[in-house]
Amino acid sequence: MKPSLSPFGIFRHRIRFITLGTTVAASGAPYLFALCDNFSPASIHHRLPFLPNHPQLLFSTSAVFSGINHKRKGSNNSENNNASLNSIRSHSTNMSTTISYSTLSRQDSTATNAIIDHFTSTSSAQFDALGEFQAKSILQRDMEDGVKLQQGIDLAVNKGVLDQLDSAKASEEYQKIDVFGKTPDEVADEIWARVKDKAETEGGGGLIILSGLSGTGKGTTFAKLGEKLRASDDVGQVVNWSNGNLFRSVTLLATKWCEQQNLPFDADKALTKENLESFMKMLQFGKFNDKYDTHIQGLGVDTYISEIENTVLKQPSVGKNIPTVAAVTQGEIVQFARSAMELMKSNGIMVLLEGREQTLNYIPTKHKFTLIMSDEALIGKRRAAQRLMAASLKKLDESAEDSEVERVLEEELSNMVKEMEN
Repeated sequence: MKPSLSPFGIFRHRIRFITLGTTVAASGAPYLFALCDNFSPASIHHRLPFLPNHPQLLFSTSAVFSGINHKRKGSNNSENNNASLNSIRSHSTNMSTTISYSTLSRQDSTATNAIIDHFTSTSSAQFDALGEFQAKSILQRDMEDGVKLQQGIDLAVNKGVLDQLDSAKASEEYQKIDVFGKTPDEVADEIWARVKDKAETEGGGGLIILSGLSGTGKGTTFAKLGEKLRASDDVGQVVNWSNGNLFRSVTLLATKWCEQQNLPFDADKALTKENLESFMKMLQFGKFNDKYDTHIQGLGVDTYISEIENTVLKQPSVGKNIPTVAAVTQGEIVQFARSAMELMKSNGIMVLLEGREQTLNYIPTKHKFTLIMSDEALIGKRRAAQRLMAASLKKLDESAEDSEVERVLEEELSNMVKEMEN
């Protein structure tokens, strides 16, 4: 039986006294610690073999066990507990950490957490500066993107395509999940735990919506949630929905319209209200060839998105004009996507949708989640760690020793700070 890990939960396993608990490192990653009386680390390993295999484990036998004098003598008062927890936290912050090439090459949250913990343990002012710079950049870009998206929504409201919503009231529909100290796997588990056994149809269909700031791990969590649901016996077919190919399809049709008018791409002439209504009628979502797909038929085009999503829809003539088309078609795409997802839900399919609240507010479902980070500084540190990881891996190979990995990371950090200051 696997014990549950809760702060200072007490387990007796042929050991006179052992205390297990969790703390949070500078990266926000959860760490497991163990304190015991009269037992060596080897004894703990032998009696509780699950400890060394914990995915994010602080188990420094020389420092944690010998560095902290935990003499309980049967007492169980909160002062002892708090003193021990503070000692662990202080120790985990100050202890220098190393990073191996195998860790770095994972290119996942484990790697970024290791980088953050390394530079935090060395009190790197350069890393703090880079993290702050990245956090400001992310928040600024998110704000600018949100303004542009809202302008598209406002345009759709003015055209009568969408209804005016009370954004404050719409935001209340989202369940907030603080990702601080959690891996994407754990966040995905938390989302699914809240959704499970609340399917919206007898066939198990439903819609889960995920939003949040950049840097909160939204994309990775979205992918992990999809993996877990596909592996679950409680769910049938799972579809990760994206509006991207719909915008590309409308752009393709607008491009074809211009070609037939012997014009270069002209947004003012191609993207009139009448033309957009016509283009949207050329798109039909349904079950074709035993799978759900979008049929594009009109202006000489007769195909399915699945057949051209990696070819025609990726052509430069489409790609370069997507931002222009997306700016004036937010409402039309939202309406199309809402109908498509309702059809899939009614047929027992679990649909996953990731995006921004400005558009997600118009998609009805019981299961709306937004990821938040209670420590916003960590958003910037994560992005800084991701950049350092990518740059360093270009200069390293699997033969690199830990010291070489750290030297290259330090070198790339200095380069990025200099670039930031220029």
